[in-house]
Amino acid sequence: MKPKHIHLSGICGTAMASLAGLLQLQGHRITGSDKAAYPPMSDLLHSLGIPVLEPYAAANLDPVPDLVVIGNALSRGNPEIERILDERIPFTSMAALLHEEFLIGRESLVVAGTHGKTTTTSMLAWIYQCASQQDPAFEPSFLIGGVAENFATSFQLRPTKTFIVEGDEYDTAFFDKGPKFLHYFPDALILTHVEFDHADIYADLSAVKTAFKRLVNLVPKRGIVIAYDASENVTECLQPPLCRVERYGFSTSAD
Repeated sequence: MKPKHIHLSGICGTAMASLAGLLQLQGHRITGSDKAAYPPMSDLLHSLGIPVLEPYAAANLDPVPDLVVIGNALSRGNPEIERILDERIPFTSMAALLHEEFLIGRESLVVAGTHGKTTTTSMLAWIYQCASQQDPAFEPSFLIGGVAENFATSFQLRPTKTFIVEGDEYDTAFFDKGPKFLHYFPDALILTHVEFDHADIYADLSAVKTAFKRLVNLVPKRGIVIAYDASENVTECLQPPLCRVERYGFSTSAD
């Protein structure tokens, strides 16, 4: 993508602020807006020199950006969304742009689950970072749903092949109600747990499991799923296995 002015509506969300930093590293001019800016992401954005306008307003889109990324917390009635639709300003979602700008052409390692994904993503990124001391090809790009203490940031961009991303099961945007993680097309997937969560968008446990089954179904035959071994819900989401599956945990059946 050629350098553009990209505005992020809802920029103080963890994933949105991280995407803002990644896009800035790609040479784009980044602006953003939010209802309220608060740490730790407001501090991160300030350190990057990315301006955050508060609160949401149609005037926040002056001058008109080349592209607007709409956060999943925003819905119809938001003044920025209404102007975007009225004036046909190009827009997209965080997950779709992450895939288009950073995941295509890389090895996508996705960490998903209703619990433990931020911690696990941070650990995986650190393992790769340490491995890069022996082989620089292992140094990862990553997007984590929180500021990882070992890195003091929530994102990193390197010219290497590996991109580690926290896969969120929450919906993508007001115009895309599917889970964010369906945009990430994992080459390898870590699945930590599957339980009923996000009652505001999932009717029941069955709906949650359906979302994770769809994610597992995107892993290619050459790929791998590494999954927690002591959860019937996780086991159900892996059936039928269409790629290599390894289980982790404390039971004797764990790989």
